[in-house]
Amino acid sequence: MENESPGRKLRADARLNREQIIEAARALIAERGAEVPMEEVARRAGVGTATLYRRFPDREALVRGVALDGFHRVVAIARDAEDEEPDAWRALSRFIRRAAAELRLATWLSIWFTSTWEQLHTDPEERRLRHTLLKILDRLVRRAQADGDLRHDVDAGDLTLMMALLLRPIPGLRAELTQRSVDRYLTLMLDGLRAHPDIQQLPDGDIGLADLGGAERPD
Repeated sequence: MENESPGRKLRADARLNREQIIEAARALIAERGAEVPMEEVARRAGVGTATLYRRFPDREALVRGVALDGFHRVVAIARDAEDEEPDAWRALSRFIRRAAAELRLATWLSIWFTSTWEQLHTDPEERRLRHTLLKILDRLVRRAQADGDLRHDVDAGDLTLMMALLLRPIPGLRAELTQRSVDRYLTLMLDGLRAHPDIQQLPDGDIGLADLGGAERPD
């Protein structure tokens, strides 16, 4: 067996350190909010502070890393749901339930780190991931509507905005109650999205992807 070169091992170690730091930061931000000290992130990750600052020179860079990691996870959840579920409605339902935790963290980050979040929207990697995700959601919505499972007066933009509103943190609400409420209201949301003969028509037309901050409908 060929020996691993020092350079390759260093790259593997650096990648592992980065993954450990992001995972620690994700957990600590979810547990304690925006003001977690960088030194505590290093301790949770099992790395030295010098290693942390070498990978992420400031809190803004760390938040960007956590956010991009979350976007990758959400896209992977959407791809797996589309590939593995037998129909579009089940894929859409699976995505909504499994992506909720990732999207809730993204919602918190957008509130706590507003300027960093705005800058992130110009990042080419974030734009690529967002386009990929919206393309999958748009495809699932259209397929579920064609199958007669999803009501026809909603768009992928409606779905995106509904989840964002539902997952916004409520000040003072206990974490355990927050999680229970999200689980309950996602179920209500899904039931409300199902097509059935006597649904009440929604007012003012649907909300498309183009309505959400100038996002274009995916090709």
